[in-house]
Amino acid sequence: MLSSKNMIKLTGLTLVSLAFCFLAFLGSSNASQATNLRRFIKSRRSQNPPVSDSWAELHATEDYSDVYLGPQDGLMQADKIDALPGQPDGIDFDQYAGYVTVDPHAGRALFYYFVESPQNSSTNPLVLWLNGGPGCSSFGAGAMLELGPFRVNSDGKTLYQNNYAWNNVANVLFLESPAGVGFSYSNTSSDYDHTGDKSTAKDAYTFLINWLERFSQYKTRDFYIAGESYAGHYVPQLAYTIMQNNWKAKTVINLKGIAMGNAVINDATDAKGSYDYLWTHALNSDETHEDINTFCDFRNGTLSAKCDSLIEKSIEEMGDIDDYNIYAPLCDAPMLKNGSVDDFDPCSSMYRDSYLNNAEVQKALHANPTSWRSCRDYNWTDSPRTVIPIIKDFIVNGLRVWQYSGDIDSVVPVTSTRYSISSLKLPIETAWRPWYTNNEVGGYVVEYKGLTFATVRGSGHLVPSYQPERALIMISSFLQGSLPRSS
Repeated sequence: MLSSKNMIKLTGLTLVSLAFCFLAFLGSSNASQATNLRRFIKSRRSQNPPVSDSWAELHATEDYSDVYLGPQDGLMQADKIDALPGQPDGIDFDQYAGYVTVDPHAGRALFYYFVESPQNSSTNPLVLWLNGGPGCSSFGAGAMLELGPFRVNSDGKTLYQNNYAWNNVANVLFLESPAGVGFSYSNTSSDYDHTGDKSTAKDAYTFLINWLERFSQYKTRDFYIAGESYAGHYVPQLAYTIMQNNWKAKTVINLKGIAMGNAVINDATDAKGSYDYLWTHALNSDETHEDINTFCDFRNGTLSAKCDSLIEKSIEEMGDIDDYNIYAPLCDAPMLKNGSVDDFDPCSSMYRDSYLNNAEVQKALHANPTSWRSCRDYNWTDSPRTVIPIIKDFIVNGLRVWQYSGDIDSVVPVTSTRYSISSLKLPIETAWRPWYTNNEVGGYVVEYKGLTFATVRGSGHLVPSYQPERALIMISSFLQGSLPRSS
């Protein structure tokens, strides 16, 4: 959300600009994803945290024999988008959007947006993208601000093309999950009170089984799952669900690998890495950092009142900055000019919100008329403190696993990811080195036995938003099963 001092600066804006700012104030901005995650992390410190035991152990008892499979004939053609309002001329790829029912009795349906590759769509892999939160839109953030084919101009009505969209190298599917996020919905309102990791994974799996019936040409395609932030839970949990059910399912999903960016995967190391990052990047005082190390034991999951107050103090010491990108400018006023994917615009989420709340846009997307918001606040019911046991299982079974980090994110920073990977105690196969694009260091990479870790230099939490070209190089390497080039 905008801070009070930034709201004061908006007094001279046009009515159009004020409308943008009002939408942002409702909680649909980039910052609301960080707000959702920080709120969730704080709930871990409450007396009734949404914590479950090992997700893999609990999930092993789930019966997926009753997964709903509905009729899909003709729905692919019905979901095809003729054109999005305000899209640029010369678009040479097909795009689709619509709903997939995951529970007909509850009336629960998930919204998707799918873009095929301009070239080689019949052979390129299929990638599912998931944003985190928990409770934030993969379409609104992932597609419209990060790796999708379009971004929204400052008029909130027209689009410009993202030359570094990931559909250049894959067919990309964006899923708004769980129900209640974005355009996704349930006709049973109590569903929103019983949402957690397990239900989200089951619904996403049910969505995929049905979507692959609708788009049957993708049934045998190489399939990858990628995501960021709290998708550090969504991605491995969905992958685990697929692997557990492939042996008995009528539709076998050809899962090849997962990639997670600035991902929440292990509470203890995530927390320690975060506060170490704040101190090493001059965002916290020496005294606060020393006190956190003294009074906070992140390993046992139960923090003292003293530690809790120190954590709140560390957040206050950061001041009014974008904690998703500690060096990015704040949105003081819309730029009111045509956008460029090469120039980061801190107000871009405002333009996105205006566009997705346009009735003609919602009609073109085959979406129900909706007051669209980027994030929804849930009373999350279950969440393991770590997904590392699942990652270990993937490594043993030969699934391709990549973790990547934008190196100027303070929410789930690079230090958190490095501490988590270190806890796996994996042998190194290719030592830490820089990787390059356009004769510049694009980031750094190290290959472990069974897992690759890459950084994206100069990027915040939403990696493809801040460094789109470097992000495309990175994900292309992941899909090819090779490291980014070393010179």
